Amino acid sequence: MRNLSLPPRIERQIEVFILGLSKIFKESLLSVVLYGSAAAVSQLQERFNPAYSNLNILVLLKSTAPLELKKATKIVNRFKNLTPLFLTEEYISSSTDVFPIEFLDMQENYILLYGKDFLKDMRVDLKNLRFQCEHELKAKLLSLKQAYLGLNKHPTLLKESLIRLFTATLHILRNVLRLKGLQPAYQKEALLKELHLNLGISFGHWETILSAKSKKATIDKTGIEDLFIIFTEDLERIIRIVDAL
Repeated sequence: MRNLSLPPRIERQIEVFILGLSKIFKESLLSVVLYGSAAAVSQLQERFNPAYSNLNILVLLKSTAPLELKKATKIVNRFKNLTPLFLTEEYISSSTDVFPIEFLDMQENYILLYGKDFLKDMRVDLKNLRFQCEHELKAKLLSLKQAYLGLNKHPTLLKESLIRLFTATLHILRNVLRLKGLQPAYQKEALLKELHLNLGISFGHWETILSAKSKKATIDKTGIEDLFIIFTEDLERIIRIVDAL
């Protein structure tokens, strides 16, 4: 297995996990891929922090029938800090139209650990990506307004709701930048700058929310409502942009 620039203990766990899978599934194991934040951190030569970076592992099998998956129960339970996703090639090829964001995110940040590189040549129709972005953003907008209706008299709870929806929205907006032909930044601070330049977000206010999320700054009770309203207004405007793409 290639060097992942992860802590030795983590790399050893992944190595043992793959070895276990190969013994269990033999020729039915087609590929093992590390994807998501841990892969991005490794590729950028940044320090891996298990508190913020997930260990998402995609396992490609010939079959994911329940009795086949049952074979992996013991080794999956052994490494609870690993999050394996078991798929087949057929499932992936028939699902990129339904989950374009998820599969593009995998393709953008992954490291092949074992077997064939099936993500390299995967194709996602941007029309399907636009539909999913619009759907997800409109759902987040409804959640924001429902949260405001119920929590506007409770600043602490309103802040928690804002930060949760802010995090989920950033993930979608990275893909809106893809729709505009851009390669979005991975680091959230750089991403906010790109969103400001290309979608006109209120950079200073979004930066304040991000700082509160990472606990680098606090938001006083009087400022939470203003941030919530500005974020909601920005999102409404972005939805109109996506709708016109």
